[in-house]
Amino acid sequence: MKTFLKANTASLSASFCDYMLTILLVRFFWVDKLPAAIAGTIFGGLVNFLIGRFWAFNTTTVAISLQSKRYLLVWIGNLILNSSGFYLMSSIFKVQYIIAKTTTSLFVSFVFNYPLQRWYVFKIN
Repeated sequence: MKTFLKANTASLSASFCDYMLTILLVRFFWVDKLPAAIAGTIFGGLVNFLIGRFWAFNTTTVAISLQSKRYLLVWIGNLILNSSGFYLMSSIFKVQYIIAKTTTSLFVSFVFNYPLQRWYVFKIN
């Protein structure tokens, strides 16, 4: 349970960075919402990897090259799922972009990210 809470704290921190960049790009730099959401997802992914490796899962004894390759595979799936869900909700179903991003990211986080990070990316060999 402790690892789950730490991983979700890391995810929340990464999501905060993701959302701030997305909102900053949309509201102040007039970037279209989809590329802004993708940029936010990329930034949040980097933050999440670092927090996960060094704090949430504390797996610094495993080679960073191995973890980063595994994380990249999971993260690509994350990016595809988040971008697709965001697009469907915001463009097809006309849900406000912050609500679309939040709903999609929560679903992907619990169903996809946490299990794969726990048992694949940050697994201690």
